[in-house]
Amino acid sequence: MNLLVYPMIALWTLLGIFALPFLFGLCKIFTRWDNGRIMRLLIWFYGRGWVAITSPFVKFSREGFDKVATGRPYVMVINHLSFFDFYCMGLLPFPLGNIAAAVRSWPFKMPWYAPFMRLAGYLDVESLGAAGYLRIGAKILSGGGSVLFFPEGHRSKDGKIQRFFSGAFKLSEETGAKILPLCLTGTDVLLPPGRWWMLPAKVRLTALPPVDPGDFDGPSAHMELKKHTKAMMTEKVAAMRGL
Repeated sequence: MNLLVYPMIALWTLLGIFALPFLFGLCKIFTRWDNGRIMRLLIWFYGRGWVAITSPFVKFSREGFDKVATGRPYVMVINHLSFFDFYCMGLLPFPLGNIAAAVRSWPFKMPWYAPFMRLAGYLDVESLGAAGYLRIGAKILSGGGSVLFFPEGHRSKDGKIQRFFSGAFKLSEETGAKILPLCLTGTDVLLPPGRWWMLPAKVRLTALPPVDPGDFDGPSAHMELKKHTKAMMTEKVAAMRGL
């Protein structure tokens, strides 16, 4: 698996880098989208390539998206198990792939990814601070894009939902954008923290019903929204893991 997958991913990445100017130009001509929207589309397509490359060894499935209106922006929150998690966003149906991820600073230090992340409008939450990522996140949402958070802030080592940070829920409350909870299992078998080689796995991505921030009132509304969303995701992830 690893002798095939890693060289194919490296080749896919190099091909994407060299093809980017041509693809970007075509999208600019035919879609008239802004630069960030085009880059987010291309990154979504790149993620679909990761899924396709690993699919001979990994059984991917998605569910629950029939209850999600795909034409609107969301504040997406997903549990975090593996480095591979974000590439699983290639499983999202179009146009939900219009995602700007809110991540920590370290991915912006990888020179083969950082320029594309910046062009796509990804949020470096550590460098921007709360005021900065809330302002930029609101701008992306108002333009029709979604913002994706890993609210645990780090990968879970036991597969269980960990403590949530509040950034996603503050953004939802301030903008009125609904929370879209996403539950992921199997990537911790595929590529867990502390291991570089992949193993065959079954990866499931499940969308839960969107949560309206308008259902929560008062000065601690975003905390109640966070508590409610975490409870939903904790229950679903446990069920998906067969616990």
